[in-house]
Amino acid sequence: MDNRQDHDLTNLTFEQAYARLEEIVTRLEAADLPLEESVTLYERGQQLARLCGDLLDAAELRVQQVTAAGEIKPLE
Repeated sequence: MDNRQDHDLTNLTFEQAYARLEEIVTRLEAADLPLEESVTLYERGQQLARLCGDLLDAAELRVQQVTAAGEIKPLE
């Protein structure tokens, strides 16, 4: 995992954020990390999980705006 590329979350796609989150989970599950590194990874995982949730919420909102006829309706 390249921390330089991962530092700025605003440029990550959902797929990139999710893949990095999976990497973090795998590393944390290995349980052979020093405490400080584990805490840092956990914090980063929380940021990535929040980003993934926000991106999913935004996608759901866009889908809800599309009518059966394929037109986009404004939210009420």
